[in-house]
Amino acid sequence: MFVCSLLYGQVGNRIIRKRIHVRVEHVQPSRCTEDFRLRKKRNDQLKAEAKARGEIISTKRQPEGPKPGFMVEGATLETVTPIPYDVVSDLKGGY
Repeated sequence: MFVCSLLYGQVGNRIIRKRIHVRVEHVQPSRCTEDFRLRKKRNDQLKAEAKARGEIISTKRQPEGPKPGFMVEGATLETVTPIPYDVVSDLKGGY
């Protein structure tokens, strides 16, 4: 048994509906909202606990801060100089 699904694709300067035919065994439910649902449950739980304590908390997501710095121990410095490129002798080599 096959499942027919509709997708929208851009062809030239217009967007048209396209059909794809997939076997039922290969169809999987979408997991794109999984993290959102878990975060929502956790936030509801945190809000209930805070309300029981009589506090108000923020459940907004915060961006991850910068990584902590560190010092590199035991490193040695090495000076690197370029090899001189001789254009004249390279042209005389010829093809």
